[in-house]
Amino acid sequence: MSIEVKELTKIYEEQKAIDHISFSVNKGEVVGFLGPNGAGKSTTMKIVTGYLHQNAGDAFVCGMNVREHPMEIKRKTGYLPEANPLYHDMYVREYLGFVADIHHISNKKQRIEEIIKVVGLTPESKKKIGQLSKGYKQRVGLGAALIHDPEVLILDEPTSGLDPNQIIEIREVIKNLGRNKTVLFSSHILQEVEAICDRVIIINKGKLVADDQLKNLRQQQNRDIIRVEFKETVTEDMLQKLNEVKRLCKTDANHWELETDNSTEVKKQLLELALQNNLNIVSLQNEEQSLEDIFRSLTNV
Repeated sequence: MSIEVKELTKIYEEQKAIDHISFSVNKGEVVGFLGPNGAGKSTTMKIVTGYLHQNAGDAFVCGMNVREHPMEIKRKTGYLPEANPLYHDMYVREYLGFVADIHHISNKKQRIEEIIKVVGLTPESKKKIGQLSKGYKQRVGLGAALIHDPEVLILDEPTSGLDPNQIIEIREVIKNLGRNKTVLFSSHILQEVEAICDRVIIINKGKLVADDQLKNLRQQQNRDIIRVEFKETVTEDMLQKLNEVKRLCKTDANHWELETDNSTEVKKQLLELALQNNLNIVSLQNEEQSLEDIFRSLTNV
């Protein structure tokens, strides 16, 4: 296993940022690491990359304990932190060369040009980093994480600040890298995670709440989403009286989202509710749970 964490715990004063979490990621896997803000994702990634020490538990990369072999781990790991610290007064090639020197890369010039092409920096490669847009700065950070051809990639919000076209390009980069490397990445764009990953790890309030293939998570949840739109205003109290509804959410003025284990019964009740209260149903749809639905269910959002 390229990444393995066992009973990992980190405490800040009296708050447990991560609470005895365990998981592993194998070579050739691209795994989405998800959770609400403050769930402990970035803390876990910093521990795995050796930038932060845990209070308890162990983290391993390529079979080595991160705490015991910090320099070896950094040689085998490419890390794009959420903050993406860069030297804004340096030119793109100058900065990538600086990072390449840290890793003692022999074919530096050739490698820099390869990375610039891989992450799509060619149009902006002659500029200073401070002159770049947020999206291109993100590409520079990704390039720095890749320059030494690491076995393991830890990417914290890699598509942050990118426009839709750039997101698609970086998505393809990550998917291609995942064929020969181990990739663990976090993102708040759940559609991106669905497009890139087959497996997700979800943490909430420092605890592991899910670790499985997406298809298995959908089967385990075994719930449908009913989306209903009324012509008239419908109150939450009216819908809360329905049986078999596990979760209720207003998504727009007259749009509601209902999570249920028994969609047939709930749709029947919605029709009865409309008849009894002279309501007009504009649309009524039954959908399979998306990753967003699963995420909200598991994290109580």
